[in-house]
Amino acid sequence: MTAPTYEFIVEKELSGIRIDSFLAKHLRNYNSWRLQRMVREGAATVNEARAEQTDRVFTGQRVRIHLWEPPDKLLDPDPREVSLIYEDPWILVVNKPPGVIVHPVGESQTSLANRLQYWLDQRTLKGTLRPGIVHRLDRQTSGCLVVALTHQAHAELSRGFEMSRISKTYIALVEGVIGRDQGVLDWPIGRAATGRHVLMSCRADAIDARPAKTHYEVLQRFERYTLVRAKPRTGRNHQIRVHFAQLGHPLVGDEFYEARGTFKPFHPPREDEEEIDDETGREIDTGLPIRRHALHASQLEFAHPITGVWMEFQAPIPDDLRQTIQILASP
Repeated sequence: MTAPTYEFIVEKELSGIRIDSFLAKHLRNYNSWRLQRMVREGAATVNEARAEQTDRVFTGQRVRIHLWEPPDKLLDPDPREVSLIYEDPWILVVNKPPGVIVHPVGESQTSLANRLQYWLDQRTLKGTLRPGIVHRLDRQTSGCLVVALTHQAHAELSRGFEMSRISKTYIALVEGVIGRDQGVLDWPIGRAATGRHVLMSCRADAIDARPAKTHYEVLQRFERYTLVRAKPRTGRNHQIRVHFAQLGHPLVGDEFYEARGTFKPFHPPREDEEEIDDETGREIDTGLPIRRHALHASQLEFAHPITGVWMEFQAPIPDDLRQTIQILASP
């Protein structure tokens, strides 16, 4: 079988790095050592000239490599379904289901990344593409997630998130009735001083607290609950969950956060469960159809990392949250 050949044009931000490091950015399922060995054996060229393993590459150069060896950093592919909202050669936008972690942790191979690896392997030579997870959603949060397929798309999207140029909108169901129709929650958020690294807090004793801002709008009020639309303007861990809990209206079904900076008791995972960032995926008894925290990433807006075109994506409200809303709205 003829070795597959890939060609890349050196981007400005990668100018001056060694050829093996450059190739490792684009071929994420290969480690630098294996790529270095293939370069040493004559598998790579720069502007049609044979490359040496010590060569550095510069903006605009054309780098080609014959992949004589298979990838060595493969994610185990998981054939379970991926719900696609959008795809092109550079990015995917997916609708993440609740209960699925984004990255594999420990021995777990059931993450969204594993599912995406299988999806990619069905459409190109196995292992040559690896899903680039640019941001994350908590295990029990559903909705829009963008995934990079190329190094350049990954770099541009990462910059977009760092500079708050990507707009995210969430739908949340919270406990209690919020009086104001809209508002801004701007308490700084840091790590909770509890010893459990995953917990965040707005309290004065929070560690390394950083500014955090969430805009919200009330969509519907029920007898004991409120449906809200929330737009985080910063990207702190658990931001929406922590902010609404601090307001006195924690999310329905939240595993961790109670009103005004208090925390729910910690329940270690059972012997048949894995502990993943302190979230075991265990159902929460809410008395409603939804048995998880009621948070859904409903919309994602950003400039396409390659074309620059502004794009907007929506993920439909999942069945458990939709059924909950219908029951609460019933007379």
